[in-house]
Amino acid sequence: MDGKLLLIIIDGVPQRNFRRLFGNLEGWVESGEAQRFTHRAALPSISASCYATIHTGVPAQEHGCTGNGNVFRLSHPDVFGQVRKAGGVTGAVAHSFWSEFFNRSPFDYVRDIEYDEPESETINHGRFHSMTGYGLINQMTPSDVDLYATLTSLCQRFSLNYGLLHTCTLDSMGHRFFHESQEMDHACAVMDEMLAPFIPQWRAAGYEVIVTADHGQDERGHHGGRGDLQQLTSMYYFGPAQGPERDAEIGQVQIAPTILSRLGAEIPETMRGEIFLR
Repeated sequence: MDGKLLLIIIDGVPQRNFRRLFGNLEGWVESGEAQRFTHRAALPSISASCYATIHTGVPAQEHGCTGNGNVFRLSHPDVFGQVRKAGGVTGAVAHSFWSEFFNRSPFDYVRDIEYDEPESETINHGRFHSMTGYGLINQMTPSDVDLYATLTSLCQRFSLNYGLLHTCTLDSMGHRFFHESQEMDHACAVMDEMLAPFIPQWRAAGYEVIVTADHGQDERGHHGGRGDLQQLTSMYYFGPAQGPERDAEIGQVQIAPTILSRLGAEIPETMRGEIFLR
């Protein structure tokens, strides 16, 4: 496999905060180096369900994950497995739910927190965190610059064809402070600044890069249901492909088949979403 792509998921960012507070990402849109689309989360717009939909290309009503309390090894074909079938190397730096969905469940803190398994049929190189003890006061999230650096290290050491990064920082902050607050303004700006230096590095290494969120959050820091604040977020694409017009709406089930298309991997029959990058 020759294709190389990284998917960066910044958990829980409503579209208006991407547009208003991520100056580096928006600057690349204005300069023409990035394309920006509107990404609508599937229902329920809850984190675990969205993680599963993003990588299987089917809604929760089909893959069966109905929320954060219902996490298990998924049975549908997924992006990691399809990339592996095509001969690619995969990696993930993410919350432990991703390991449970796409590698093995339940999550074992010792066995699964860090592993390198070249023969794995899904994720070859995993670096996971569980956020055990999370609450409104104890956020329990790693520094995002550490996560970005870890993904970069995996790319350099193992020549990943497909890499996933997922961070919960802004979702956790949003639940605590809501999105119309000084604390969230600052947190979004810090996230944008931490991410920005890595995007040119990844592009120089030959990676296409997609930056998005799994869902938004409403005025009370909630998500899971219907409504633009809960469902709508932004998506930024860095690469040679051409997408639809700026801010065109992308459904969450379209992400998995589009990634596989960019990497040259087979798209299974279960992934019925329309490819949006050509």
